[in-house]
Amino acid sequence: MTGPDKHSKFPLENYDKLCFLKNIIKNPNIIVGDYTYYDDFENVENFEKNVKYHFDFSGDKLIIGKFCMIASGVKFIMNGANHLTDSISTFPFAIFGNGWEKAMEGKTYPHKGDLVIGNDVWIGHNATIMAGVNIGDGAIIATNATVVKDVAPYTVVGGNPATEIKKRFPQETIEKLLKLQWWNWDIEKITKNVQHLTGNSIESLL
Repeated sequence: MTGPDKHSKFPLENYDKLCFLKNIIKNPNIIVGDYTYYDDFENVENFEKNVKYHFDFSGDKLIIGKFCMIASGVKFIMNGANHLTDSISTFPFAIFGNGWEKAMEGKTYPHKGDLVIGNDVWIGHNATIMAGVNIGDGAIIATNATVVKDVAPYTVVGGNPATEIKKRFPQETIEKLLKLQWWNWDIEKITKNVQHLTGNSIESLL
């Protein structure tokens, strides 16, 4: 056995509310790893609608690793949403033209870089993740959290703004897991070790 087909759009038989996300994405600036799934209460096509302000001219990417779990209603706020914050007014005069075209000459809107989600990350229902944030491998983002800064690997965060609730494992174990990178194993090895991966003894994987 080699697990489900990573090329399948809907890996659960007779259920079209959960998809392997990589297989439905159309935007080339959204990059998703194998086996990452998205579960939507209504329609999985909502995913790209929930990647907000993702304009081509911004040039930013949403990058999501392998084996992530993304719940319904999760939103990603990209750099196109940014306004000037150190100016007298935050109003985007230039986009309206009609004599306001030169408002941004010599200026640029804030750009915080790509939004990057690691591997084996669980993002709970209705969470929001802001532009430029990096979420480490193995992290958990609680329901309704608003993530405005980076999240360390194997860390649980929640709230608005999201803050650390706890580490999932002792730091020594986290370092071993980051070195192990099980998500990069070939699928046969992963399949062979699924019982260990759903256990809590890293020694069984070493």
